Amino acid sequence: MFEWSEEHQMIRQAVRDFVDKEVRPHREELEHGDLAPYDILRKLYKTFGMDSMAAASFDRRIAREEAGDTGRPASDSDGEGGGGMTLLPIIELCKCSPGMVTAMGVSVGLASASIMSKGTIAQKKRWARDILTMDKIGAWAITEPNSGSDAFGSMQSTARIDGDEFVLSGSKTFITNGPYADTIIFICKLDEGNPPAERRVVQFVLDSGMPGLEQSKPLRKMGMHSSPTGMLFLDDVRVGKDRLLGESLDAYSGKVGRDASKATFTIERTGVAAMALGMIERCIELCVPYAKERVQFGQPIGNFQLIQLKLAKMEVARLNVENLVFRTLEMSAAGKALGLAEASAMKLYSAQAATEVALEAVQLFGGNGYMAEYEVEQLARDAKVLQIYAGTDEIQVTHIAKAMLA
Repeated sequence: MFEWSEEHQMIRQAVRDFVDKEVRPHREELEHGDLAPYDILRKLYKTFGMDSMAAASFDRRIAREEAGDTGRPASDSDGEGGGGMTLLPIIELCKCSPGMVTAMGVSVGLASASIMSKGTIAQKKRWARDILTMDKIGAWAITEPNSGSDAFGSMQSTARIDGDEFVLSGSKTFITNGPYADTIIFICKLDEGNPPAERRVVQFVLDSGMPGLEQSKPLRKMGMHSSPTGMLFLDDVRVGKDRLLGESLDAYSGKVGRDASKATFTIERTGVAAMALGMIERCIELCVPYAKERVQFGQPIGNFQLIQLKLAKMEVARLNVENLVFRTLEMSAAGKALGLAEASAMKLYSAQAATEVALEAVQLFGGNGYMAEYEVEQLARDAKVLQIYAGTDEIQVTHIAKAMLA
């Protein structure tokens, strides 16, 4: 694939029209945290039939699983894949409100993927379908105050067996959708009296309002303001085995729990490339007209070679990131998924490219670029987190290099 098809272009234009009509007028409210993004996202899903498509795809998959067929045709992404209908809304939304994509991606991507990959059929029916259709909002809780990049080694949240129940305790931070999530994937270590380093990593599904579970108010942060981020506090939350993903501890022997979480990281990292592409494209859309119209020293600043160099580098970044997105689409169509190392490479380059382009856009706009009324200011703040969440740049480097040296 070397260019968007006619069908893709039609979808892009339709999503672009939706963003201009339904998102851009609320940009200030979203940016200042006065408006949660979920109703707009639900309207997006209904407008383009994404909710009904997700429901139908889910029902087909469950029917196959109930019939004993766990295979999945390459053409059926079951609401989890990276097809054009999934990536194009990401790209276009990121031109206006990247935080909305983070909120959407963590819910319908990470939270649902955990349930769909590890849950029983009953658990999928109970929780995943409503998340995939955006009827409910999901959160994926792994990060803790003392465990950022060392997510597993420094994890302190625990699950303790008490008769037929588990008792969950601990706290999580930087949790996307945390303040408003209906369904929470809580990742912790099973305390069986053994040393923390030897404990199995397990995953539970929690519902908002459960006794002992507290969801904080949205945290203040540098960017991505339209994506509510919060903390979770669990004080002896009692759950049955029906909330343990897979409903059996046997499914978490060895490093299975860690591997399941790493598989979710791969999904998250491939989505960053689409986010980066949207942000880069928007920077170019803003910078090119400005370079033509802004006059200094008696001529448009676009006539100066240093400005041309900035624009040229932006275009090179756009082409490279777009090609990475095309690769994702082609692999999805072929029924193949990126490995962790390749997803890390894609994420590393795309995140750095988006951040560099956004900062150069601010520089091109000069003093205007530092002002909130010019969109490049927001894009620069929003882009930075692409180098931090879903694994920092430094963590991506280790995954890539270890795979090369293996």
